[in-house]
Amino acid sequence: MPEAPVMEPLAIWIISDGKPGHLNQSLGLAEALARARPARIHRLPALSAWRAWLGLLFKVSPYKSLPAPALIIGAGHATHLTLLAARRACGGRAVVMMKPSLPRRCFDLCILPQHDDVAADARTLVTEGAVNRIRPSGQRQPERGLILIGGVSSHFEWDSDAIQLQIKSILARTPGVHWTLTTSRRTPDDFLSSLPPHTNLSLVPHSATPPDWLPNQLAHSGTVWVTPDSASMVFEALTAGADVGVFDLPVNPRSRVGRAMSHLAEARRITRFAHWCAHETLHPNTQPLAEADRCAAWILQWLNNKN
Repeated sequence: MPEAPVMEPLAIWIISDGKPGHLNQSLGLAEALARARPARIHRLPALSAWRAWLGLLFKVSPYKSLPAPALIIGAGHATHLTLLAARRACGGRAVVMMKPSLPRRCFDLCILPQHDDVAADARTLVTEGAVNRIRPSGQRQPERGLILIGGVSSHFEWDSDAIQLQIKSILARTPGVHWTLTTSRRTPDDFLSSLPPHTNLSLVPHSATPPDWLPNQLAHSGTVWVTPDSASMVFEALTAGADVGVFDLPVNPRSRVGRAMSHLAEARRITRFAHWCAHETLHPNTQPLAEADRCAAWILQWLNNKN
Protein backbone atom coordinates (compact mmCIF):
# COMPACT_ATOMS: atom_id res chain seq x y z
CA MET A 1 0.00 0.00 0.00
CA PRO A 2 1.39 3.43 -0.88
CA GLU A 3 2.03 5.65 2.11
CA ALA A 4 -0.33 8.57 2.63
CA PRO A 5 1.34 11.88 1.77
CA VAL A 6 2.64 13.76 4.78
CA MET A 7 0.79 17.04 5.26
CA GLU A 8 2.96 20.11 5.68
CA PRO A 9 2.02 21.95 8.86
CA LEU A 10 -0.25 24.91 8.24
CA ALA A 11 1.54 28.08 9.36
CA ILE A 12 -1.00 30.24 11.22
CA TRP A 13 -0.19 33.74 12.38
CA ILE A 14 -2.36 35.35 15.05
CA ILE A 15 -2.24 39.14 15.20
CA SER A 16 -3.13 40.27 18.72
CA ASP A 17 -4.13 43.71 19.99
CA GLY A 18 -3.43 42.57 23.56
CA LYS A 19 -7.09 42.27 24.57
CA PRO A 20 -7.74 38.85 26.15
CA GLY A 21 -11.24 38.52 24.67
CA HIS A 22 -9.99 39.17 21.13
CA LEU A 23 -7.02 36.82 21.54
CA ASN A 24 -9.38 34.16 22.90
CA GLN A 25 -11.36 34.26 19.64
CA SER A 26 -8.29 34.01 17.42
CA LEU A 27 -6.76 31.21 19.48
CA GLY A 28 -10.07 29.33 19.50
CA LEU A 29 -10.09 29.33 15.70
CA ALA A 30 -6.38 28.55 15.33
CA GLU A 31 -6.55 25.66 17.79
CA ALA A 32 -9.58 24.22 15.99
CA LEU A 33 -7.64 24.37 12.72
CA ALA A 34 -4.73 22.58 14.44
CA ARG A 35 -7.11 19.83 15.57
CA ALA A 36 -8.25 19.33 11.98
CA ARG A 37 -4.78 19.19 10.41
CA PRO A 38 -1.14 19.72 11.41
CA ALA A 39 -0.44 23.39 12.13
CA ARG A 40 2.03 25.71 13.81
CA ILE A 41 0.57 28.74 15.56
CA HIS A 42 2.53 31.99 16.01
CA ARG A 43 1.23 34.87 18.15
CA LEU A 44 2.35 38.31 17.00
CA PRO A 45 1.62 41.77 18.39
CA ALA A 46 -0.29 44.21 16.21
CA LEU A 47 1.87 46.98 14.79
CA SER A 48 1.23 50.62 15.57
CA ALA A 49 -0.88 52.32 12.91
CA TRP A 50 2.03 54.19 11.34
CA ARG A 51 4.22 51.06 11.14
CA ALA A 52 1.35 49.07 9.64
CA TRP A 53 0.78 51.76 7.01
CA LEU A 54 4.50 51.75 6.14
CA GLY A 55 4.43 47.97 5.83
CA LEU A 56 1.36 48.15 3.62
CA LEU A 57 2.81 50.83 1.36
CA PHE A 58 6.36 49.48 1.05
CA LYS A 59 5.71 45.72 1.45
CA VAL A 60 7.94 45.33 4.51
CA SER A 61 7.28 43.26 7.63
CA PRO A 62 9.09 42.66 10.93
CA TYR A 63 7.78 39.07 10.85
CA LYS A 64 9.78 37.81 7.84
CA SER A 65 11.92 35.50 9.99
CA LEU A 66 8.83 33.32 10.57
CA PRO A 67 7.56 30.62 8.19
CA ALA A 68 5.38 32.16 5.47
CA PRO A 69 1.77 32.11 6.72
CA ALA A 70 -1.07 30.20 5.15
CA LEU A 71 -3.53 32.11 7.35
CA ILE A 72 -3.26 35.39 9.24
CA ILE A 73 -6.01 35.76 11.85
CA GLY A 74 -7.00 38.84 13.83
CA ALA A 75 -9.85 40.08 16.00
CA GLY A 76 -10.31 43.73 16.96
CA HIS A 77 -10.02 46.96 14.99
CA ALA A 78 -6.39 47.50 16.05
CA THR A 79 -5.36 44.33 14.19
CA HIS A 80 -6.83 45.18 10.80
CA LEU A 81 -4.00 47.20 9.25
CA THR A 82 -1.40 44.71 10.52
CA LEU A 83 -3.37 41.84 8.97
CA LEU A 84 -3.29 43.57 5.59
CA ALA A 85 0.35 44.64 5.88
CA ALA A 86 1.46 41.13 6.84
CA ARG A 87 -0.45 39.59 3.94
CA ARG A 88 1.04 42.06 1.44
CA ALA A 89 4.61 41.47 2.65
CA CYS A 90 4.48 37.74 3.43
CA GLY A 91 1.53 36.24 1.55
CA GLY A 92 -1.20 34.07 3.03
CA ARG A 93 -4.91 34.67 3.57
CA ALA A 94 -6.22 37.33 5.94
CA VAL A 95 -9.05 36.15 8.22
CA VAL A 96 -10.84 38.83 10.24
CA MET A 97 -13.06 37.99 13.20
CA MET A 98 -15.89 40.32 14.23
CA LYS A 99 -17.23 43.06 11.99
CA PRO A 100 -14.24 45.01 10.66
CA SER A 101 -13.88 48.78 10.53
CA LEU A 102 -12.55 48.45 6.97
CA PRO A 103 -14.67 47.11 4.08
CA ARG A 104 -15.03 43.32 4.28
CA ARG A 105 -13.67 42.95 0.73
CA CYS A 106 -10.24 43.98 2.09
CA PHE A 107 -9.96 40.57 3.77
CA ASP A 108 -10.01 37.08 2.31
CA LEU A 109 -12.45 35.66 4.84
CA CYS A 110 -14.68 37.12 7.56
CA ILE A 111 -16.06 35.28 10.61
CA LEU A 112 -18.74 37.38 12.25
CA PRO A 113 -21.09 36.74 15.18
CA GLN A 114 -24.78 36.78 14.35
CA HIS A 115 -25.41 39.89 16.45
CA ASP A 116 -23.20 41.91 14.05
CA ASP A 117 -26.19 41.79 11.67
CA VAL A 118 -24.18 40.92 8.55
CA ALA A 119 -25.45 38.39 6.00
CA ALA A 120 -23.36 35.33 5.18
CA ASP A 121 -21.84 34.96 1.71
CA ALA A 122 -19.10 32.95 -0.02
CA ARG A 123 -16.40 34.65 2.07
CA THR A 124 -18.37 35.44 5.24
CA LEU A 125 -19.38 32.90 7.88
CA VAL A 126 -21.89 33.93 10.55
CA THR A 127 -21.51 32.27 13.94
CA GLU A 128 -23.57 31.86 17.10
CA GLY A 129 -21.70 34.36 19.24
CA ALA A 130 -17.97 34.90 19.35
CA VAL A 131 -15.71 31.93 18.69
CA ASN A 132 -13.91 30.69 21.82
CA ARG A 133 -11.40 28.09 23.06
CA ILE A 134 -13.81 26.02 25.17
CA ARG A 135 -14.32 22.34 24.28
CA PRO A 136 -17.43 20.27 25.10
CA SER A 137 -16.89 18.40 28.35
CA GLY A 138 -17.97 14.94 29.46
CA GLN A 139 -16.98 15.65 33.07
CA ARG A 140 -19.88 17.86 34.13
CA GLN A 141 -21.26 17.20 37.59
CA PRO A 142 -24.93 18.01 38.36
CA GLU A 143 -24.07 18.89 41.95
CA ARG A 144 -21.68 21.65 40.84
CA GLY A 145 -22.85 25.02 39.56
CA LEU A 146 -21.14 28.18 38.38
CA ILE A 147 -22.34 31.79 38.63
CA LEU A 148 -20.62 34.33 36.34
CA ILE A 149 -21.15 38.00 37.16
CA GLY A 150 -20.45 40.79 34.69
CA GLY A 151 -21.23 44.41 35.43
CA VAL A 152 -21.88 47.84 34.03
CA SER A 153 -22.25 47.92 30.24
CA SER A 154 -24.10 49.81 27.53
CA HIS A 155 -26.27 46.79 26.76
CA PHE A 156 -28.16 46.33 30.05
CA GLU A 157 -29.03 48.52 33.01
CA TRP A 158 -26.92 47.14 35.82
CA ASP A 159 -28.67 46.56 39.17
CA SER A 160 -26.60 44.82 41.87
CA ASP A 161 -29.59 44.47 44.21
CA ALA A 162 -31.69 42.74 41.55
CA ILE A 163 -28.89 40.29 40.69
CA GLN A 164 -28.28 39.49 44.36
CA LEU A 165 -31.97 38.78 44.93
CA GLN A 166 -31.94 36.38 41.96
CA ILE A 167 -28.81 34.67 43.30
CA LYS A 168 -30.45 34.21 46.72
CA SER A 169 -33.48 32.65 45.05
CA ILE A 170 -31.31 30.18 43.12
CA LEU A 171 -29.37 29.23 46.26
CA ALA A 172 -32.58 28.66 48.24
CA ARG A 173 -34.12 26.44 45.55
CA THR A 174 -31.04 24.31 44.82
CA PRO A 175 -29.82 22.98 48.18
CA GLY A 176 -28.16 19.98 46.51
CA VAL A 177 -25.86 22.11 44.33
CA HIS A 178 -22.62 23.75 45.46
CA TRP A 179 -22.21 27.03 43.61
CA THR A 180 -19.01 28.88 42.77
CA LEU A 181 -19.42 32.57 41.95
CA THR A 182 -16.86 34.74 40.22
CA THR A 183 -16.84 38.33 39.03
CA SER A 184 -15.34 40.29 36.15
CA ARG A 185 -13.40 43.52 35.78
CA ARG A 186 -16.72 45.31 35.24
CA THR A 187 -18.35 44.10 38.47
CA PRO A 188 -18.91 46.91 41.03
CA ASP A 189 -16.32 46.78 43.81
CA ASP A 190 -18.87 46.31 46.58
CA PHE A 191 -20.78 43.44 44.91
CA LEU A 192 -19.06 40.55 46.71
CA SER A 193 -19.05 42.24 50.11
CA SER A 194 -22.81 42.81 49.82
CA LEU A 195 -23.55 39.11 49.33
CA PRO A 196 -24.43 37.37 52.60
CA PRO A 197 -22.53 34.14 53.34
CA HIS A 198 -24.24 30.93 52.29
CA THR A 199 -23.33 27.31 52.99
CA ASN A 200 -23.50 26.21 49.34
CA LEU A 201 -21.76 29.23 47.80
CA SER A 202 -18.03 29.88 47.29
CA LEU A 203 -16.89 33.35 46.19
CA VAL A 204 -13.86 33.77 43.93
CA PRO A 205 -13.04 37.34 42.78
CA HIS A 206 -11.81 37.60 39.20
CA SER A 207 -8.44 38.83 40.47
CA ALA A 208 -7.90 35.41 42.09
CA THR A 209 -8.56 33.34 38.94
CA PRO A 210 -5.59 32.07 36.87
CA PRO A 211 -5.98 31.80 33.07
CA ASP A 212 -7.15 28.18 33.11
CA TRP A 213 -9.61 28.63 35.99
CA LEU A 214 -12.76 29.38 33.98
CA PRO A 215 -12.32 26.57 31.40
CA ASN A 216 -11.78 24.11 34.26
CA GLN A 217 -14.90 25.32 36.07
CA LEU A 218 -16.99 25.13 32.91
CA ALA A 219 -15.76 21.60 32.23
CA HIS A 220 -17.09 20.37 35.59
CA SER A 221 -20.24 22.47 36.14
CA GLY A 222 -23.61 20.99 35.26
CA THR A 223 -25.35 24.37 35.43
CA VAL A 224 -24.10 27.88 34.73
CA TRP A 225 -25.90 31.15 35.49
CA VAL A 226 -24.61 34.28 33.74
CA THR A 227 -25.54 37.96 33.79
CA PRO A 228 -26.86 38.91 30.31
CA ASP A 229 -24.19 41.55 29.66
CA SER A 230 -21.53 38.80 29.65
CA ALA A 231 -22.29 37.47 26.18
CA SER A 232 -18.91 35.78 25.68
CA MET A 233 -19.36 33.78 28.90
CA VAL A 234 -22.87 32.74 27.85
CA PHE A 235 -21.48 31.29 24.61
CA GLU A 236 -18.54 29.66 26.41
CA ALA A 237 -20.97 27.93 28.80
CA LEU A 238 -23.09 26.75 25.86
CA THR A 239 -19.94 25.41 24.18
CA ALA A 240 -18.89 23.52 27.32
CA GLY A 241 -22.26 21.77 27.31
CA ALA A 242 -23.71 23.13 30.56
CA ASP A 243 -27.37 24.02 31.00
CA VAL A 244 -27.37 27.82 30.97
CA GLY A 245 -29.52 30.29 32.87
CA VAL A 246 -29.38 34.04 32.31
CA PHE A 247 -30.26 36.60 34.97
CA ASP A 248 -32.84 39.29 34.26
CA LEU A 249 -31.78 42.92 33.82
CA PRO A 250 -33.49 45.79 31.94
CA VAL A 251 -32.17 45.76 28.37
CA ASN A 252 -31.21 48.61 26.08
CA PRO A 253 -33.66 48.07 23.18
CA ARG A 254 -30.96 49.01 20.66
CA SER A 255 -28.41 46.57 22.08
CA ARG A 256 -26.99 43.91 19.77
CA VAL A 257 -26.13 41.80 22.81
CA GLY A 258 -29.70 42.14 24.05
CA ARG A 259 -30.97 40.85 20.70
CA ALA A 260 -28.51 37.95 20.86
CA MET A 261 -29.83 36.95 24.30
CA SER A 262 -33.42 37.14 23.00
CA HIS A 263 -32.50 34.91 20.07
CA LEU A 264 -30.94 32.33 22.39
CA ALA A 265 -33.97 32.39 24.69
CA GLU A 266 -36.39 31.95 21.78
CA ALA A 267 -34.29 29.02 20.52
CA ARG A 268 -34.46 27.49 24.04
CA ARG A 269 -30.68 27.46 24.29
CA ILE A 270 -30.76 29.55 27.47
CA THR A 271 -33.37 29.99 30.20
CA ARG A 272 -34.23 33.43 31.51
CA PHE A 273 -34.53 33.79 35.27
CA ALA A 274 -38.25 34.63 35.16
CA HIS A 275 -38.95 31.46 33.17
CA TRP A 276 -36.88 29.38 35.60
CA CYS A 277 -38.81 30.84 38.54
CA ALA A 278 -42.08 29.75 36.95
CA HIS A 279 -40.94 26.24 35.99
CA GLU A 280 -37.88 25.57 38.20
CA THR A 281 -36.09 23.90 35.32
CA LEU A 282 -33.56 24.95 32.70
CA HIS A 283 -33.75 24.13 29.02
CA PRO A 284 -31.32 21.21 28.55
CA ASN A 285 -28.21 21.90 26.46
CA THR A 286 -28.58 18.84 24.23
CA GLN A 287 -26.45 20.24 21.39
CA PRO A 288 -23.41 22.12 22.72
CA LEU A 289 -22.04 24.76 20.40
CA ALA A 290 -18.91 23.87 18.41
CA GLU A 291 -18.45 27.06 16.40
CA ALA A 292 -14.64 27.02 16.35
CA ASP A 293 -14.63 23.57 14.75
CA ARG A 294 -17.33 24.60 12.27
CA CYS A 295 -15.29 27.67 11.29
CA ALA A 296 -12.13 25.59 10.89
CA ALA A 297 -13.90 23.12 8.58
CA TRP A 298 -15.28 26.01 6.51
CA ILE A 299 -11.85 27.64 6.14
CA LEU A 300 -10.11 24.38 5.20
CA GLN A 301 -12.79 23.65 2.59
CA TRP A 302 -12.35 27.15 1.19
CA LEU A 303 -8.57 26.68 1.00
CA ASN A 304 -8.98 23.31 -0.73
CA ASN A 305 -11.25 24.87 -3.33
CA LYS A 306 -8.62 27.56 -4.00
CA ASN A 307 -5.78 25.07 -4.51
